[in-house]
Amino acid sequence: MPDSIEQRIAKLDWASIATDLDAAGYALTGPLLAPLECENFIQSYKISILFRNRIIMSRHNFGRGEYQYFAYPLPDIVQALRTGLYPPLARIANRWRRIFRMSNDFPNNHETYLATCHGAGQSRPTPLLLKYGPEDHNCLHRDLYGKMVFPLQVAFLLDAPDSDFTGGEFVLTEQRPRMQSRVEVVPLARGEGVIFPVDERPVEGTRGPYRARMRHGVSRVRTGQRHTLGIIFHDAA
Repeated sequence: MPDSIEQRIAKLDWASIATDLDAAGYALTGPLLAPLECENFIQSYKISILFRNRIIMSRHNFGRGEYQYFAYPLPDIVQALRTGLYPPLARIANRWRRIFRMSNDFPNNHETYLATCHGAGQSRPTPLLLKYGPEDHNCLHRDLYGKMVFPLQVAFLLDAPDSDFTGGEFVLTEQRPRMQSRVEVVPLARGEGVIFPVDERPVEGTRGPYRARMRHGVSRVRTGQRHTLGIIFHDAA
């Protein structure tokens, strides 16, 4: 992948991504990170100075496994992903806000949005690396860290499925009013990202659009190790 992260992001089919998010509640980027970049992220998990906090999931009933939040300043690739993915996702998020009849659109660039987060007391970085081993899993959840919430996030798979690990599927659930929840299992390739709602998305119903609540998680890893890079655009309180 000779292109920069910014060039790779610019080459994505953003019209198709928007259509997929509207239709299915998620969209795939295709492989956006090179294998060497994935491996570098996996190895960086051991470098404690890069991170501000480590969470053992079983201690909080979040599942089994662990993850670490990056500290500021973010690694270059994490920063590039965050600032590069934000503008096209903000356009989708603002269209969703108009469907929900909400005012105050998200700004066009991530730096301006972060300034708003920090002004509201949310100043701790939220991009993270997650690590799972055999029998580990991540319970269904939402990544809400305060009142400021950017409605879309991206998770990148860093290992090769069926080679580095088995099991460990990315799972989304959608709670619809007066209906049973819908489940989606999302297959990912190494270096590929899945874009999905943090909390809710608009769905067109017979009486107009309604809010569908979303949660995400990871099913049980059967063998091997699975690592994920999570890109969240709002900071934490």
